[in-house]
Amino acid sequence: MGKVLAFANQKGGVGKTTSAVNIALSLAVSEVKTLLIDLDPQANATTGLSDLFDEIKGDTYDVLIKEASIKSAITKTKFPTLDILGTTNDLVGAEIELVSIMAREFQLQSKLKKIKRSYDIIIIDCPPSLGLLTINAFTSADALIIPIQCEYYALEGLGQLLNTIRLVQNHLNKKLEIAGVIMTMYDSRLKLSKQVVEEIKGFFKDKLFKTLIHRNVRLSEAPSFGKPALLYDANSKGARNYMNLTEEILQRVIR
Repeated sequence: MGKVLAFANQKGGVGKTTSAVNIALSLAVSEVKTLLIDLDPQANATTGLSDLFDEIKGDTYDVLIKEASIKSAITKTKFPTLDILGTTNDLVGAEIELVSIMAREFQLQSKLKKIKRSYDIIIIDCPPSLGLLTINAFTSADALIIPIQCEYYALEGLGQLLNTIRLVQNHLNKKLEIAGVIMTMYDSRLKLSKQVVEEIKGFFKDKLFKTLIHRNVRLSEAPSFGKPALLYDANSKGARNYMNLTEEILQRVIR
C-alpha cells in the first residue's frame, strides 16, 4: 500500500511545490509508482507538469466537493510510473464548502483509500496555509516533508505549523510523523545560508535531509515550460540535487 507524503509549509515561496513536483518525477524515473495530488488552489504543481499530459481528466475540487470518482479524475502522464490528480482555481472555494460537510477533515482520506494500493508513494502538495485543505492532507498522510528556505525568516511560522501537526496527531491522525526537512534555495557563497542550515539542524536534528537544494536558475525556469528540472536540464545542479534528495527520501520512507 502506498505511503502518503504531504509537502507542507504555510509560509509561501519556500520551494514547496518545486520540491513536490521534482521529487515526484525523480521517484517516477526511479521506477517508483507515484501519484502527485495538487491540493493548492494556485495549481502550480499542475502547471509544473503540464508538458507531460494533454489535459487533466478531473480535479481535486470535483473529488472533494462534488463526490467525483478519484479513479476517473486521475490523469496519466507520459511516464507510466507517474500520475497526477490536478487542480484548477475552482479549489479556492473548497475551504468554505468543506465546512458544512460531515467529517470534513477526512474527505481526502476516504477518497485515497480507494486508490492507495495502486501506488508506491502518493505526494500531496499542500496550500501555503493551515486551513481545511491542509488538515485534510495531514489527516491522510503517513508523513510530512517540510521545505524551508535558507533565508533570515526561515523559522518564522514554524511554531504554528508544528502546533498544528501536534493537534492532528492528538485528535485526527496518530500515525502522522515528520519524515524530514528540506533546505531550499541554498547559496554556498552566503554566510547566512550556512547559518540558517545550522540553526534548522539544531532544531530538527536528524530530521534534516543531508541534501541541500541550491539556488539554481534552471530550477526556476523549468516550471514555465511545464517540466520538472530533470526533464528541462538533467545536468543542472537543481536536477541533481533533487535526484539525490529522492534517494534519501526512499531510504527513510520505503527501504
